[in-house]
Amino acid sequence: MPDNGLKIGVNLSDVADTARHAKLSEDLGFDFVGAGEHVMRDDPSGPTQLALSALAVAAGATERVSLLSSIVIAPLHHPVMLAKEAAVVDLASGGRLILGIGVAGEFPAEFEAMGVPVNQRGTRTDEAIEVARAIWSGPDASHHGKRFNFDGFTLSPPTTNPGGPPIWVGGRGEPAMERAARAGDGWLPYLFTPSQYARGAVQVAEMLEKQGRGGESGFGYGLHLMTALGSTHEEAVAAAAQGLSEAYRYSGSYEDLAERYVLLGPPEEAAERINEFSEAGARHILMSWVTPFDQIDDQLAIAGEGLLPLLRG
Repeated sequence: MPDNGLKIGVNLSDVADTARHAKLSEDLGFDFVGAGEHVMRDDPSGPTQLALSALAVAAGATERVSLLSSIVIAPLHHPVMLAKEAAVVDLASGGRLILGIGVAGEFPAEFEAMGVPVNQRGTRTDEAIEVARAIWSGPDASHHGKRFNFDGFTLSPPTTNPGGPPIWVGGRGEPAMERAARAGDGWLPYLFTPSQYARGAVQVAEMLEKQGRGGESGFGYGLHLMTALGSTHEEAVAAAAQGLSEAYRYSGSYEDLAERYVLLGPPEEAAERINEFSEAGARHILMSWVTPFDQIDDQLAIAGEGLLPLLRG
């Protein structure tokens, strides 16, 4: 299938291999790399990282790929520090950062550990966007909000481009769509089928129209797509089910969950599925490995050597 502006990226999930996997992803021809975060997972427990820290490492290991935080949990950060940290990664990478943010909430223990009430995560995220926009807009920035207040803040050095990096809002629900349309530069959902994505993209476009932003051609339509590739469909499903069972609590069949929401199979099958998402409106597709860490190198090889040529042929 032709490119049609489609960008394909891969998630950096193994903290110890962040730099190597970032460079390998760039060498294989991917357009961007992503990194998500949690302070901690409590049920089930598991390894975590911080998105901007990982992307700072990736920035130093690469020269070309864009860097997408997928996502920064905005309410767990002081918004001034978040704006500063994002500006540092943006500047150090030569303007390659896309700041993806979201509210999370699936692991309440991390909110408790950080002293942040879970029920404040939406309003804190809204204010974090306002703070970042103010700080990135120029010297002597001011903000007077519900929880944070400052005057005369000057970001030095400033971001690569005036106004700072684009902010994409992560989340699959209507509040996330509304936040993206109201204050974001893009939308980054997850756990969608192609038909669900198509409906969501139409909703976001309608919300942009209501906000008077319908003519903005630069608005980003992303997708966080759980992925498990293999030489056969059955091999991919088995790897996905193993990874999902280690990372999530689910009362049903992990195989059924994988069949519904995970990009599966050999490259030819995966390319067909990505084409469906592209036709549904997705333009930045981030493949996020749900396989165990020791399979990531193989996943990158299959995706880079087998899948990418089919998408760009």
